[in-house]
This record gives sequence, structure tokens and C-alpha cells, in this order.
Amino acid sequence: MANLTEIQQTIAKNDCLNDSNTSFNNTKNNNKSDKDFVEREAREQREGGGEQDMAPIGGNPIHRSSSRPQLDVSGAAIQGNFEERDPTILLPNQSDDISHLALDIGGSLIKLVYFSRHEDRPVNDRIKKTIKERLGISNGNRRSYPVLGGRLHFVKFETNKINQCLDFISSKQLHCGGMDAHLWHSGVSNENAVIKATGGGAYKYADLFKERLGVSIEKEDEMNCLVAGANFLLKAIRHEAFTHMEGHKAFVQIDQNDLFPYLLVNVGSGVSIIKVDGDGKFQRVSGTNVGGGTYWGLGKLLTKCNSFDELLELSQRGDNRTIDMLVGDIYGGMDYSKIGLSASTIASSFGKAISDNKDLEDYRSEDISLSLLRMISYNIGQISYLNALRFGLKRIFFGGFFIRGHAYTMDTISFAVQFWSKGTSQAMFLRHEGFLGALGAFMSYEKHGLDDLMVHQLVERFPMGAPYIGGNVHGPPLGDLNEKISWMEKFILKGTEITAPVPMAPPGTTGLGGFEVPSSRGGILRPDASKLNVGVLHLVPTLEVFPLLADPKMYEPNTIDLSDPGELEYWFTVLSGHLPDLVDKAVASEGGTDDAKRRGDAFARAFSAHLARLMEEPAAYGKLGLANLLELREECLREFHFFDAYRSIKQRENEASLAVLPDLLMEIDSMDEETRLLKLVEGVLAANIFDWGSRACVDLYHKGTIIEIYRMSRNKMQRPWRVDNFDAFKERMLGFGDKKPYQHKRALLFVDNSGADIILGMLPLARELLRRGTEVVLVANSLPALNDVTAMELPDIVAEAAKHCDILRRAAEAGGLLVDAMINIQDGSIDSSSSVPLMVVENGCGSPCIDLRQVSSELAAAAKEADLVILEGMGRSLHTNFNAKFRCDALKLAMVKNQRLAEKLIKGSIYDCVCRFEPAS
Repeated sequence: MANLTEIQQTIAKNDCLNDSNTSFNNTKNNNKSDKDFVEREAREQREGGGEQDMAPIGGNPIHRSSSRPQLDVSGAAIQGNFEERDPTILLPNQSDDISHLALDIGGSLIKLVYFSRHEDRPVNDRIKKTIKERLGISNGNRRSYPVLGGRLHFVKFETNKINQCLDFISSKQLHCGGMDAHLWHSGVSNENAVIKATGGGAYKYADLFKERLGVSIEKEDEMNCLVAGANFLLKAIRHEAFTHMEGHKAFVQIDQNDLFPYLLVNVGSGVSIIKVDGDGKFQRVSGTNVGGGTYWGLGKLLTKCNSFDELLELSQRGDNRTIDMLVGDIYGGMDYSKIGLSASTIASSFGKAISDNKDLEDYRSEDISLSLLRMISYNIGQISYLNALRFGLKRIFFGGFFIRGHAYTMDTISFAVQFWSKGTSQAMFLRHEGFLGALGAFMSYEKHGLDDLMVHQLVERFPMGAPYIGGNVHGPPLGDLNEKISWMEKFILKGTEITAPVPMAPPGTTGLGGFEVPSSRGGILRPDASKLNVGVLHLVPTLEVFPLLADPKMYEPNTIDLSDPGELEYWFTVLSGHLPDLVDKAVASEGGTDDAKRRGDAFARAFSAHLARLMEEPAAYGKLGLANLLELREECLREFHFFDAYRSIKQRENEASLAVLPDLLMEIDSMDEETRLLKLVEGVLAANIFDWGSRACVDLYHKGTIIEIYRMSRNKMQRPWRVDNFDAFKERMLGFGDKKPYQHKRALLFVDNSGADIILGMLPLARELLRRGTEVVLVANSLPALNDVTAMELPDIVAEAAKHCDILRRAAEAGGLLVDAMINIQDGSIDSSSSVPLMVVENGCGSPCIDLRQVSSELAAAAKEADLVILEGMGRSLHTNFNAKFRCDALKLAMVKNQRLAEKLIKGSIYDCVCRFEPAS
């Protein structure tokens, strides 16, 4: 066992983890596994915000916040095989457990919330540190404690199958801190481990948890947990609450400052009605024993169904008119209009059974199930409204697994509230409806890490299919792939590893990976077969709202409205049509191996299943926009371990573009200022044609080389463009009449594609701004998406370009991009200290689009001194942000490569250009 104390002392001595490269280069420990692993962990702490708060070893090593997970790495030592990719680390001085698991054990269902840490991803530490210093970014002034980014998962089990839940916890080692926590807790006894739980089962099954897992249950008050979970979701999740009337789901944006008071109706086995006045301020004002348990219990007796879901599925095919006595049955098919009752209104649930000369077996189980569902749902809605009326409350939120996203149940409750309130009150539902108690129990940990997270720090993603590559434990050893659970919970145990297989298509499914067909069964009876309405919450504490938005509350990133079924079908067709080419590129990026082909096929089926699900219910995953679809595709690629599908293509295009860059710069430099500015904007528009996300562009790639396509595009740059504000931009930059040129202090250039787009388009424009004395920050993706350039790739591209240009070289040196002396220029005597800097920051996302409500902290810091924003490309300036308003000057540039988008957005045609300039508002 190699001891890491010396490494730890070196880290502390070298300015408390401020520069991991320097620290580890100075250490005497040369074991590569030790070095790489601890370097990565040090980087995580630094990025989490703990750079300046470490005390000497032996004392309290980190300034502590009572609400945050903390790591004490003093005395850390590697155990086991040094050659392992993730060797186990023992932390002998770690006294604070990281919260990881909480349960709500009800009479019918067990709801489980668990936390897992984010996986590492590479960063260029030295360049990033230099850029942060240049921008004046200090983690210390943002927060004084490290924050662990990670994922919050939501899983449920039937209570009568509690052993499956225990197997799940055991297989993922959640009771020991999770499988990723083996890095921290190896060798530490689990004897005193405690997990939080609420619900009646926390008492009933405490001994079983102790016997099976060796952990104690710490019981939390059920009402406290329900309210804490609801408050967190309503304040932190953007698309959490929604209304549901006549099959139509509409999301409701809740103002955090106007949330309280509200009525929370939790429909579990029974019903609790709670008046919530604030965080920790509530009272249970009513309830009823007629709830989900009633429905399931009576349904089981009357229909012989074995599960709640089976009972709901039966109701999909039911006709309650055969059992329920309606107003029309009493009044000869007529309405009772005098008191506002229609002929179809239920006068008496199960009332027809009184006069019918039938036995139980003479009634269809489907009809019984539906009648029972309507009876209970109507009564819950009415009782809830009467309590809201009692306290003068207009907003009623319904939660609990009785509802479980079932359209008919929600419509029935909504109808009851609307009927009795005469339209003055609305029933609202929660997407995480069944996990309120479990989430509240999770938050009851002293160090849950969620206390001050804001809506912009949470990203919800919907995995479908998990990587089947071995090595990491991802889920429980469940063998039956036909079970009605999501792919991320379907796993096979192989030796000591639990791996996720690529699902095949069992009989009776769509062939899209094992999901039932989510189809309507007439009217508003729509099932929720895929069970994917709740995703994984990714906690990213480094995300912030872009500070230059004119009005963040009014900002909407999605330009295309997919609530129109025709629009939705069109874009689904486009994405499906692009899928084979994308799979080919993804497989090629992994060397075309059999393993890559299998993953590529699995990705195609998984993403197709997503599209099928969303085509049936567009709002299943929250408010749906084109940006969400494109991000979903990229996340699905990453889930199947395709991290950069266009890697080789980007490299070839970069090399080809860099070869002609010197001639382009020479040509530009020969022009006068006004002509030069026009040619530079033309160059950006022309180079933006290179987009592998466009079908039309893919066709072009098969017809010519990158240079031929670029020249063809330049030759078509005739003004006026479809959207042409160039003259206004020119006047702002160069002045006009009595107006003097405006000197921008800092410009943020949101770049798009690799190759010609960045090298022959945006870099020359950036160079012109630098020439004019404007600081330039190139803003690029944090993760790969299609052929978009990333922040990791840009420094090398800039370094190559700088070999041919003193302006770029001096600016790159001043901005910290050439800290490793990556270039060799003959004239090394030029002083860069007086040059304006060229910098690169990541935008915080891995999608062709960008949601400016969630950007990296580095970008937010860079924006605070910026007075010009340039958004380039279809994804960033058209799909999103075409209508965005900024507090600074904004220029939006793009070539339209989709006919539908051209018609809808600019009333033009394919290859039309957009040059939209908007002065500071």
C-alpha cells in the first residue's frame, strides 16, 4: 500500500490545490495510478470551490458548512491494485458521510431517492486556471466550501417486494455510500451506518434493513418530508408543476417569491391534505381514508388484478356507464340543466348494480376498474377543493403514487376541482409526484447538499438504455428484461460485475428496445407505459444564469413551438432521417469495432424509442422544445459511450481550413476598414454552412471538398440577406456622420462548428475585434455535440492559427492560451503585455443549442464585463435565442440549412442568411 501523505502535504503546500499540475509534478511519489487519481480528485475539489479553504493537515482541513458534503483527504492512501483504473482510496480521517440514500416506505410502494457523483471529464487545468485569473474568477468569492456535483435518481418498488428493493440497494452499495464511494470509504466499517426513511414501513421494516444490510433506519416525520420535498421541487425544477384538462398538459411556471401559501394533497394509500405556508411551516388540515389503497384493495377484490398498474391498465379499456348510474339514467337521457348537471354526470357510482340482475362475474373487469377509479378521483378532487375554499387558497398541488401520471386520473380530479369551484381554482400536478416523501427524507440529512441549489443548477435528463461496458456497477441484478421498468434499471450479474445489457426486442413490443407501444385508446384514455416521466436530476452547482439577459424571467430558449402536432412530426422525421448517418459516424469514431456497432444499434433503438414516446405525449419529459430534443440525442449518444462521434471529421476539417487561413488573412488585410468588416461577416455566414446536423449540408459534403463548398458559399453571399441589419452593425462599429465608432470593451463570441466555421469564419472576426482593442472571449461547448468545436479543442486551434498571425499570437499569449509555448514564431521580441487578450471559456453544455438560463460560472463571470454578444450558428442563434433580448449589443449570425426553419422563422428559403443586430436594450 503506497501512502499519499506526502502527496497531500505537497498539495497543501502548493497554495491549497490551486494548481494540481505543479503540485503533482513536485511530488516524490512517482506511481502513475496514485498520481493520476489524486490529481483528478484534487481538481474536483478545486473546481467545487474549496481552493482557498484548506488548513494544515492534522487540523480541520476544510472550512465546513453544516449543510454541505465534505471530504477530508488527509492521510489518504491507495489500497489494492495500483493498475486499476479507479483504485480504492482509504480516507482514515473522513468523519462526515456523504448523504446518498433515502426512502419513503409506504403501504403500497417504496420510493427511493439516491445520489451518485458525477464522472470525471478531462479539463485543461493550466489554461483554465490562467483564464480564470485573467477574468478575475475566484471560487472563494462564490462559496467557501466544496460542492459535490452529481445525480439524483428516483426509483420505486412495490412494498410487498421489499427484497427487490434491498437487493437493489445492496447491488449499488447505496447503504455504504454508493459504488463511487468505494473510493472514499473502503475499509470503513458499516456497523454504525444510518439511512433516512419515512412512511409507515420505516418502522415496520427497520429490523429487516438491519438484518439484510446492517444499517439502522433513522425515521423522519412523514408530513415534514412531504412538504420539504414539494417545496424543493416547486422552487428548484423549472417544469415540475402542470395542469391536465381533457388530455392537455400545460406546464405552470411557479414564482419562488409567490409560492406560499398552497394546498398540498398527497394521495397515497390514504389522502393527507396539508396547508403549506412556507419552508417548515405547514399544518395537516384534513384527509380521507379513501385513496390509492382503497382503489387497489377494492380493485383486487373485484377484478383479481395482482398489481396497481395492472388495474390502471384495465381502466384504459373500461366503460363506466355499464356500472355507474348517470344523471341521464334518472332523467331519461336528459341533462338536469337547472342545477348544472349534464346527462353524463355520475349520479351514483356503481348505482346500476343495484337494479341489474347480475353477479360479479357478469361485469367486465375493465368497467369495474374505471368506475372505481372515477369514484375515488372525483371524491379526492371535491374534498381538496372544499379545503382550499375553507382557507381561501387558489392553488392545489396533487402528489402521490395514486396519480402516477395517469391521464384519466388527472383529468377526473381536474374536472372535480373545476366543477365545484366554477372555474376559479385549478388542480395542479407534480411530475415527481410520488417521490415527495423520499426527497424530503433525503433533505433531512444534515449534509444533503441541496439546501441552496437554484433552478439553474439542476438539469433533468431521461436515460433510456445504459452503457453495457463492464467495470462500473450501474444497477440491480434483475434478470428479466421483459419487466415493465426502464432500461436503466435492467441489469445482468456477471461474476463480480453488474453490467447493463443492450435490450433486445421481446415479443409484443415496438422493436425499439423493449418498450410497449404508448398508444391512445380513445378520447383521453392515455397510458403511461414507458415509465419515463421522471428523469435523473443532475446537480451542477457551477451553472448560473447568463447575466446579460435583459429579463431572465421572460427568457424562452426554444424558438420552435413543438406543441403543434404537425411541427412535432416534422422535426421527429428530420431527426429520424439523420439517425443512420449519425450512427455511422459514431461507430466510425470508435474504430468500427463489433462492440461499437452493437452500441450504435442500441443507441439508434433507444433514441427512436424516445421519439416514439414523445410523439405520443410531447410533454412527458417536461416542456418540449427543439433544443430539448437535440440535447436528448446527444445525451443518448453519451449514454452509449459515444463521447465524440465526429472526432476524426473535425480533425480533417480543421487541418484543411488551417491550410488556407494565411491566404484568407492576407486578403482581408488588404481591404479598407468598411470593406473588411463586410467581408468578415460574409465569411462567418459562408463558413456556417458546414453543419453535420443538417441534411442539406450532409448532401453537400458528398459533392465537394471543404474548400470547394466554402468558396461556393462565399460566392452566394449577395446582399440583401433575408435578415439584414449589417448596416446598423457597421454604424455601431465604424461610426456614421456625427456618431463616433463604439469601442467595445469585451466581446463574447459563441462559436459553432469546427473546421471552416471557426477557423475561416469566427477567428478572423475575433481577430478584427482584437485589432480594434476589444477583448475577445470565445465561448464553446463543454462537451462534444455533432461537429461543434469544444472549449477543450479551441486552444490548439488558436495555437495553430497564431503561427501565421501576430495579432492572434499576442492576444492568445495575453489571454493565457499559449502558456505552454505551443507555437514557434520567429519574432519573439514582441511584447504581449500590452495586447488585449483572446480567451476561451466553456459554455456549460454539450448540445448544438444553448439555454442561457444554465451556463458555466466561467461564462457568467466573463459576461459581467462584456458589452457585445455574437451568437453564431443555427442552434445558438436560431433554434434558441433568436428572440432573446440582451442588456448589451447583440449580433446573431447564421446560414439557414433547413427549409422548414427558414419558412417558419424568417419566411425565406434554405441557405438564406441571418444578420440580426440589436443594440443594447
